[in-house]
Amino acid sequence: MFNQLEILSDEQSEKLYTIRRYIKNLESVCIAYSGGVDSTLVTSLAFEQLGRKAIAITGISPALANNLREEARSQAKWIGVKHLEIKTLELDQPSYNKNPKDRCFACKKELHKHTTYLSQKLNYKIVLDGVNLDDLKDYRPGIQASKQAGVISPLAKFKFSKQDIRDISRALGFPWWDKPAQPCLSSRFPYGHEITSDRLKMVEKAEEYLKKGGLSEVRVRCQGSTARIEIPQDELKQFFNEYNFSELVQYFSKLGFNCTSLDLEGLVSGKLNR
Repeated sequence: MFNQLEILSDEQSEKLYTIRRYIKNLESVCIAYSGGVDSTLVTSLAFEQLGRKAIAITGISPALANNLREEARSQAKWIGVKHLEIKTLELDQPSYNKNPKDRCFACKKELHKHTTYLSQKLNYKIVLDGVNLDDLKDYRPGIQASKQAGVISPLAKFKFSKQDIRDISRALGFPWWDKPAQPCLSSRFPYGHEITSDRLKMVEKAEEYLKKGGLSEVRVRCQGSTARIEIPQDELKQFFNEYNFSELVQYFSKLGFNCTSLDLEGLVSGKLNR
């Protein structure tokens, strides 16, 4: 069992006890594991309670940035859980690549086609994911696809907020407890703008360039051939002081962006849906 290194509130302690007991009573589980702090907590507790009867599965496609794939691998290794990667083909489907408002439904439907197949083939009885209570308050069509596939969301079931997840992850000594939210690269495109592997790669390389300069969190929104940079408000001063704008624009131009701008509002979660 993971040792608790920090004190939690009574409510959080009760939630942690409840989810541990719930998972322990499951025969075996397959976790849809992205490497984000939410699904990683579920994966950690599943491995803690079930050992080899728990397996983590990550869907791999051009929409997953390579650094996040590496982080998912590293975290799974740290936990000790068996980790499989599967290739998903959502980009081949118009219901995804045409980027309709319910694009995430097609993504999760494709992902869970594989997770449910593998769970049955490898004899894991239940598929879990990392959906939490706060996710239910946003527009998340992928959640409906997960429900249709029979996936269970224990964090939402026991009312874990995002803050609960971070606090509990920190208390259990998980190094990634404060990892920023990292939605898939497809979220950088406004609804109705086509998503392709090449355009996803443009965004990925642009964000890699900015992160090398020391920014903790960044989004490069892509609308046509325009790049709009979003960074946290408290890092705007660092951005202006430390980045060579001429060099940045030249690099973005080589990637294929004809115009590069900075969103002065800063990085705001949920802006795509807004």
